[in-house]
Amino acid sequence: MTTLYLVRHGETVDNQRQIMQGQTQGKLNETGIRQAEELREKLAGEGIDVYVSSDLYRSIETCRIIMGEGANMITTPLLRERDWGGFTGRYIPELKDEVWPDDIETLDALKKRAQCFLNFIRESYPESKVLAVGHGIINKAIQSVYFDKPMNEVPRMMNAEVRVLML
Repeated sequence: MTTLYLVRHGETVDNQRQIMQGQTQGKLNETGIRQAEELREKLAGEGIDVYVSSDLYRSIETCRIIMGEGANMITTPLLRERDWGGFTGRYIPELKDEVWPDDIETLDALKKRAQCFLNFIRESYPESKVLAVGHGIINKAIQSVYFDKPMNEVPRMMNAEVRVLML
């Protein structure tokens, strides 16, 4: 059985500013760096075999801090945040009553990507402890697929939160 430690990246400059980041790179702020360092300490004795990250900078930065020196990281676009299309870069509170643009990644596409990620981990790292750093909505989609629940029934992940899934 594979143990998946599913992590959301630490807080970013744009999280703090309430900007819809989507698939932009992002950068951890001081709080996000501290969150990743605290998570590194919390997971120190877990014996992680493999580190996987979204290929977006805010997740890579979080993963590097957690894994420390001497470990290797694999990056994958499967863990990228949802593509928010025309909402990307916008101030989140202003989006409340707006009509969604047609270029936002659909929930079906997001959940297919989540299923591909779970299949990739199961097939590539059997009997391993895998720490994977992703983003709020893709991590929610992964859990939605894993638990076979609608996305709105999966609790929101906070920055640098970890959830453990047995695959």
